[in-house]
Amino acid sequence: MSEERRGYLYGLTAYVMWGFFPIYFKMLRPASPLEILAHRVIWSVVFVALLLSAMRNWRFLTRVLRSPRLFGGISLAAVLIAINWGTYIYGVNSSRVVETALGYFITPLLLVLLGVTVQHERLRPWQWAAVAVGGIAVAVLTVDYGRLPYIALLLAASFGTYSLVKKRLSLPPAEGLFVESSVLAVPALVYVAWLTTAGDAKFGHVSTSHTVLMVLSGIATAVPLLLFAAAANRVSMTGIGILQYVAPILQLAVGILIYHEPMPPARLAGFGLVWLALVIFTTDAIRQARKTRKGTATGPTAATVEPVTALPPR
Repeated sequence: MSEERRGYLYGLTAYVMWGFFPIYFKMLRPASPLEILAHRVIWSVVFVALLLSAMRNWRFLTRVLRSPRLFGGISLAAVLIAINWGTYIYGVNSSRVVETALGYFITPLLLVLLGVTVQHERLRPWQWAAVAVGGIAVAVLTVDYGRLPYIALLLAASFGTYSLVKKRLSLPPAEGLFVESSVLAVPALVYVAWLTTAGDAKFGHVSTSHTVLMVLSGIATAVPLLLFAAAANRVSMTGIGILQYVAPILQLAVGILIYHEPMPPARLAGFGLVWLALVIFTTDAIRQARKTRKGTATGPTAATVEPVTALPPR
């Protein structure tokens, strides 16, 4: 098997795992979203620490501790990933799996907007068209829901901002996850201790299988992230950008087919507009990547021609 095919296999496995995350997190009820988030953070630190110990790779900590700017950036990334994880868990366990899928569908479009507003990048006409169609889609879905799809927008916004921060930090996936989770581990441990003292903790009080699943949430967090990193080293970013749609497609299918969440015509129309925007965006990205490879691309273009710029923080 070639390295590229191996990369696609790693990437597909990661995105399929993320696609079925709603089933996993629903199995963690009746624990509250905050308790699930706290344990996800704690056990991520434990698992990645064991992994780094096996790899004997702790030298990166010296670089982090000696740079207040780097540590501050990692702390900001940690807050953003906590918001993303917490919002996702809340959305799944409040029977809004379809809306969480929407969040990851519109994320590429929001990443492009961040590139324009923060990075001062220039978009090609078809990219502007994709963003415009995406904006219309959000308006249609707002009318359908009777409110802004705030879970979807918060997921996209937190991931987009997280992506921007991570792009500037340039930490490897395992090391980055360890430091970010470590920053969150102290408040997570305090919260778990408070829940336990108050007698409201579900961890260890529901069933053995529930306790095991809570512990394994750390592995469930780290494994697909590491698989994605392995894929990113072997596959073009355009290829990774196309693969990223596997996860929200599966999440949407889980929400509709397994949990029977409603999909009225207006909502379906909104999703259809989102998919149209993504088709325009992805087609333009592939065409531009081919032009670049042939050496025919001229003039300034958007710095991001692929639908993904950072590691997904599901």
